[in-house]
Parts: sequence; C-alpha cells; structure tokens
Amino acid sequence: MHRLGISVYPEHSTQEKDFAYMELAAKYGFSRIFTCLLSASSDPEVIKREFGAFLKKAHELGYEVAADTNPQVFQNLGASPDNLEIFHQLGLDIIRLDGHFDELQDVLITRNPYGIKIEFNGSSDADVERLIRHGADRRNMIICHNFYPERYSGLSQKTFDRFNEKWTSLGMTTAAFVSSQAEHTFGPWEVYQGLPTLEADRTLPIDAQVRHMVACEVIDDILIGNAYATEEELKAMASVKLTNTTIRMDEAEGLGEAEKDAVYRFIHNGRNDASEYFIRSSFPRLQFKSREIPFRPCEKKTFTRGDVLVVNDNLAHYRGEVEIVLTEIENDGQRNLAGRIADTDMRILDEMEKRPDHVFEII
Repeated sequence: MHRLGISVYPEHSTQEKDFAYMELAAKYGFSRIFTCLLSASSDPEVIKREFGAFLKKAHELGYEVAADTNPQVFQNLGASPDNLEIFHQLGLDIIRLDGHFDELQDVLITRNPYGIKIEFNGSSDADVERLIRHGADRRNMIICHNFYPERYSGLSQKTFDRFNEKWTSLGMTTAAFVSSQAEHTFGPWEVYQGLPTLEADRTLPIDAQVRHMVACEVIDDILIGNAYATEEELKAMASVKLTNTTIRMDEAEGLGEAEKDAVYRFIHNGRNDASEYFIRSSFPRLQFKSREIPFRPCEKKTFTRGDVLVVNDNLAHYRGEVEIVLTEIENDGQRNLAGRIADTDMRILDEMEKRPDHVFEII
C-alpha cells in the first residue's frame, strides 16, 4: 500500500511553521515524515529538546518519522550501532543511514531491541543482500532513494530501474522523493532547485510525478523532498489514485459520448499479448456489441505514439476497444482518435510499455 509523506527541516524553519505544515498534510492523509539530522545542531542537548518536541507532535498527528543520520550524528548523540537508546527515547521510528558503519555494525543496528527500522540508501549499490546473509534482520530493513538538490544530478529512469530491480528482488519496502514546484522551497542544504529523486520530475506538476511513481509499480512510499509544498499540491497528491496507474489524456475535438464512455468509464487492463504497435484494452468491447461508435474523420494520416484510439463501427467485431499507440500506425478509418496522452504523462506510457498488462485508468 502506498503512503504519502512530507519532509520537514526544523533547523531551517520555525516550530510554528513546521507544525502548521504537518497539520495541513495530515488533513490530506499524509502519514510519513522525512527529516535530516545531518545539518542539525551539534549540541546533543539542543537536539534532544527540539527534536523530541518535533517527534512528539508528529506522533500526535499519526506520522511515522525517518531521520537522515551518519556516524557523526551517532557520535554527537552518544549512540552506537549496538546502542540506539537515545533514538528510542526521542521516539524516532526510522533511522536512515546516509553513511555506513562496518559490516558487523550494520548487521547489529538492524537487530536493535526497540524495533527502530533501518533505512538504507536506495540510490546506491549498498550490499543489503550481503548484510542479510550475514545476519541482518530484514524485517527491520527498508529502502529510501536519495533526493538531488542540484539540477541535472537526479537519477535517470534507467538508473532508477536498475536499483529498483535489486530492491524488488529482495522484497524490500521502498520510498522515493518527488518535488514541490512552489516558490521559495528549501531542504537541508542551501540549494533551492527542487528535491526529486528522478531528474525528469524536477519541473513537472506534483500529481504527474506521483502518478509516474505509481506506474513504476516498485515504489511504496512517495515523499515530497522540499518544504513547504502548497495546500493545492498536497491536495493534488492526495487525489491521485494509488491502487493502479492513471494516465492523463488531452481530448480530441468533437469526442462523442460513446467514445468518452469507452475511454473514461472503465478500469482498463492492458492485454499481455499486445503487439508492439499499441497497448490494448479489450474489455470495453463487451459493452459495445450492440452500441454504435460512428466513424469520425480525422486529418491525421498516421497515428503516432501517445494517441488514444477507440475502434469504431468500421471494425465492428472489435468496436469499443481502447488502444494507446506505441509505434506509428496507419489511420485506416477503423479507429477514432479520442485524444492524446498529455506531455506530462508520456513517461507513464513508457512504464506501461514495459508491462503492457498494466491496470490503468485514463483521466
């Protein structure tokens, strides 16, 4: 089950602003918080006092909280891989390891008696499988990708897929970051260019980013990397259907009611025997055996990648089938152009092409 989350950076803001943001996101069903202890005060007493109050408020609102740490943070707090008492006293739910200890200590930290989950860096070649073989408790191990403040430094889809193939094979719960497009957002460092995991997400509307993460079918928790997202963005994220892929279509002019029904009123299940030319959803055909879909002329001589088609009366046996073009095909008059996948969502189509039997809705 997907969960939505926010990021909060108390050392760069005020308690009043942070708590208001946490309350707002909780109203929209957000249930995870990422925060960072890497740039926090080096005074352990300040950390205990301020971070403890922050965690108390977060838990009152129903959040699970992960904090980025490294060996230096442990040293400042008097903690060690075999002694997480201070994190337990603070109430921290997840320790994200930005930097590692040695192999034995990384094994020991997963076997802490407090049930604190240990989150490993998903955007790396961390040898989690080796740790498990050497005694790490996989029940306390989860994965979270990095975010990337610098423009052009975020992961490519190819690299993202390569990492995720490993985490999926190990059955790991995974998280990744999307980015708010609001002005004056910030993160743990003095860079203000968004905080996504994927570079291609850096400038997209936040709902398109989330829908892409869902379409990848390998990410469990989707977190906003920068603060503060707007209420409109929180609402947009919360409105994304998380149970299956949703892909946005720009309608063709003159779209008829029958075509709209075929496109919008079904949860589509792409055929796993689809050809290289299009993703096929055949189920609507059952509803159009005795219902007409008149041929509607279209100026396009060929249909191109991203065009959404509905089979018309000229091919009555397949009437009502919805097809999303992957490779250019001739417009032979047997299909009406219903619309075109929105530019922001073409990456979602790329994910659907990898697995043509996607369950999806066109919105």
